[in-house]
Amino acid sequence: MFEFDGQVVIVTGSGSPKGIGRTIARTFAKQGATVVITDMNEAGIKDTVEVIEAEGGKAFGVPVNVTSPESVQKMVDTVMEKFGRIDVLVNNAGISQKVTVEDMTLEDMRRIFEVNMFGLFLCTQAVMKPMRAAKYGRIVNLSSVSGKRGGGVFGGAHYSASKAAVLAFSKNLSREICAEGITINSVCPGLINTEIWKSLPAEDAAKVIDGIPMGRPGETQEVANAIVFLASKEASYITGEEIDINGGSHMD
Repeated sequence: MFEFDGQVVIVTGSGSPKGIGRTIARTFAKQGATVVITDMNEAGIKDTVEVIEAEGGKAFGVPVNVTSPESVQKMVDTVMEKFGRIDVLVNNAGISQKVTVEDMTLEDMRRIFEVNMFGLFLCTQAVMKPMRAAKYGRIVNLSSVSGKRGGGVFGGAHYSASKAAVLAFSKNLSREICAEGITINSVCPGLINTEIWKSLPAEDAAKVIDGIPMGRPGETQEVANAIVFLASKEASYITGEEIDINGGSHMD
């Protein structure tokens, strides 16, 4: 589909087999990229690397805690020492929690923002220096339909707020650095066929599906395909954009 030969792509939160990250990493590898698998789950990192290598791709694992500035910088330094470049960053790492505002604690709010927004900020800031030096870079941020319409799938108000913050941050940063050959875009998945979706009670699942005109959840591959496009050289004139991937459940 697109050429990523020689490029180095970091995908955060790509160690888990349950979410979108592993599919994103595998898709980049199939397009020729060397994919850096980052996660707190070291066993998951190893598994993802082995899956990619078994498919003929190139992968390298680096443990990271995206909420720690020191851990994030160490990850970027490790990648630069080994490969000398970072072409693409996909900020996929994220967490959710189903809780009402009435029952939510301040610690709940902080924990969601620490990963979904502050972690994304730290990783983005850390890769900007090598990208600026190269006068090239692609950053793709994972937001959510919940950040645009205020929930309705998974997570509480703090999750929606964190994902809305991702969109505003991405647009502002795009204005700051797009003239330097670096684009910043976001994708906003709706209901996606992951382990979280499969764990829903049948009655709850039916209610969610009723709100999707296509009548089905999306597949992780459908999200990965959009991310790969936004990270490609072919998407060079797209920046500050947010792409909905939700089967029609929300339309701008």
